[in-house]
Parts: sequence; C-alpha cells; structure tokens
Amino acid sequence: MPTYTFTAMDAKGKEQTGTVDASSQSSALSIIREQGLFPTKVEEAGAASATATAKGGKKKAPAAKKAKGAKSSSLNMEIRMPAFLQRVKPKQLMTYTRQLATLINAGLPLMRSLQVILKQEKHPLLVRATSEIIEGIQSGSTFAEALSQHPRVFNRLYVNMVKAGELGGVLDVVLERLAEFMEKAQRIRNKVVSAMVYPIVVLLMAVGIVTFLMIVIIPKFEAIFDDLLGEGGLPALTQMVMNASDTIANRSIPLILSIVALVILIKILGKTTFGRYGLDWIKLRMPIFGVLISKTAIARFTRTLGTLMTSGVPVLQALNIVRDTSGNEVIARAVNVIHDAVKEGENMAPPIQSCGVFPPMVVSMVEVGEETGELPEMLMKIADNYDDEVDNTVAGLTSIIEPLLIVFLALVVGTIVIALFLPLISIIGQIGA
Repeated sequence: MPTYTFTAMDAKGKEQTGTVDASSQSSALSIIREQGLFPTKVEEAGAASATATAKGGKKKAPAAKKAKGAKSSSLNMEIRMPAFLQRVKPKQLMTYTRQLATLINAGLPLMRSLQVILKQEKHPLLVRATSEIIEGIQSGSTFAEALSQHPRVFNRLYVNMVKAGELGGVLDVVLERLAEFMEKAQRIRNKVVSAMVYPIVVLLMAVGIVTFLMIVIIPKFEAIFDDLLGEGGLPALTQMVMNASDTIANRSIPLILSIVALVILIKILGKTTFGRYGLDWIKLRMPIFGVLISKTAIARFTRTLGTLMTSGVPVLQALNIVRDTSGNEVIARAVNVIHDAVKEGENMAPPIQSCGVFPPMVVSMVEVGEETGELPEMLMKIADNYDDEVDNTVAGLTSIIEPLLIVFLALVVGTIVIALFLPLISIIGQIGA
C-alpha cells in the first residue's frame, strides 16, 4: 500500500505535516479529514522525493534557472491583462465560495480561512480582492461591507446573502447555499451552451460551404453559360443564384458593413430601457428558443428568491435583489410589480398571476407556499422542477435542431445544384437538336 505525505490545517489554523498509508489519493484525503484536519497538499511519497530531487538538481545550474525565471517573468508581463479587462468567471467564484464555506465549516475563523485561500488563489483579481477584504475586516468592517467594495467580483446577491448569514450567525450555511446556487446555475448554463455547440458548428459549416460555392464555383459556371447560351437568357432560379453570387463576391464589403451596423444598432438599443425590454420580449417569444429562455428565467427567478428568503433576507429586499439580478427586463418589470404589491400588504400570488409572465403552475405553488408558511421551500421546489424542464427542453431542442439544420443545408446546396443544372439541360437540348 503506498504512503502519502500531506500538509494540512487543524481546527486552530496551524499547519501540520505527516504521512498516511492509503490505497489511493482520494482514500488518503478521507483518512486525513477523519482526523479533523483540512488537507492543502497530498502527494505520494515517491513523487515527493522525485520532486525534491528535481529541485536539488536544478540548484547545480543557477545561471540556467535564473535565465528561465527571467524568461517566465517577461512572459507573464507580456500576457498580463489590464485591471479593467480582468473578470472573474462564475466557475472561479463558485470554487472560491465552496473553498471558503468548507474552511469555515471545518472550524477555522473567517480571517484564517481568507488567509488560507489567499495563499492558494491564482486569479489576480480574486487575490487582490481577498487581500483588500482581509484589510477591511482588520480595520473594523464586516465581511459583507468588505465584499461590497468589490462589485466587479461580488454582486448584490452575494453581498446580501453574506450579510444575512453574518447577522444570523450562519455564515457557513449561507456560503454553502451560495455555492450550491452558483453550481446549479452553472450546470444549467453549461447544458444550454453544450446544446448550442452542434447547431452552431453545422451552421458555420453551411455558411462556409455556401460562401465557397458562391465565390469560387458559380462565377465559373456563369462564364460558361455566357459563352454557350449567349443572349438566350438563364432560367429564373439560375439568375437568382447568379445575382446572389455576384452580391457576395463583388459587394461583400457593403454587406459586411450592413451586418456590423445592424449588430451595433441592436447593442445600442440594448443599452436603453425600452430597447432592452423589446429585445427581451422577443427572446421570450422566439419560435424555437423562446420556451427554453422563458423556463431558464423562471428557474433563475424562483431559485434566487428562494435562496435569499431561506438565508434570512427580508422579502422586499430579496425582491429588489432579484429584480436587479434577473438578467431579463421583462422579468425585472414583473418583479417590480410584485414588489409594489407586497409592499402594500398583498400576498405574492395575485401580482404574479396578473403579470402574465409566469405560468399557472408557478402561481399555484406560490399560493400554496404562502398558505402553508413554506414559501422559500416551495420556491426552491419550483426552481428544481424548472431545472428538470430545462434539461428536457434542451434535449428536445437538440433532437429537433439537428435534422432541421441538415434539411436546411440540403435545401440550400440542392437549390444551388439545381440552379446550375437547369442551363445545362437547355444546352444539352440545343446540342441534341
């Protein structure tokens, strides 16, 4: 049985080292955790010796090491992004939150947990933010107040949930819920993205094939037809394809500029409240993807609201956070209506129904949750249900989109082929005559 060396933190935050005999690295991790320790590094004894030997070998060539270090440093300086372009991906923040929750749950104080994460964190923006958060807490700020100084990393949802956890003395529980919330959101996002990969690849291939035919192949046929048919004229379908080929081959710059202008116009409209509402309304009612976008938005709304209320955030404040983090202007306006109604003393179910955005099932379950006093739990059940529906919708769309794209590609290429063969039939007829 192999021996593993480890470095771990105990409940008081002190670093300890030792060895354990285990069948695998995962078994070694389990044994170390059973001892009440939090492992930060575990490797097989033979691998550790080899690493030490390799490091000892490097000491014999200090000049080479220095040169390599200088090269690495210069490379890091070359690829380092400006601070305003750096961003933390949801997956990185999810891992950060999970690590912090695990450390606090293991019994380490908040400050010590942040210091442990600071040592092992690699993302420069998270390193800087964690360092400043530690300084803020040392100067007397609460954890939530320190987090709020970094809105590019921690959004309002994150800050308010941490604030509720601090006030209730359940910070580790709230951080676990935050990590679970981000994991589920990331899982849904990954499924949607993976479902879109195949259609996008097929569509790009179709565009490439059609562009090649239009720019390279069809002009050659056009020259042949001019020589053989003279002023006899081309069939309507062939002439249409020839005109499209001429537009793509000789007027590509105005065409590209028009597409770029359209994209810029949509972006500008998306910056305005009216334009953003119109674009989001169109997204929710798109023929194929509208159902998927709608179910994803409802799942996000119910999970965010349920997570906030479960963590102890007051309902009006939770609704404000959900409105600002919904990502959809139509849903945001609906949440604003719900907020105003609840502020006036109404239950949540009637304004949800009057908005016309949420399905009857959501209204019924919210109504049951309010009557039984278990609204947060009911909201989480709605979110789980819609997550399952999103999975089914993604699978259904994938099975529908694949044959549709194949048929579309076949129609486009087939139309071009038929258009090129029609004049050939006429030429063969003339030769036969």
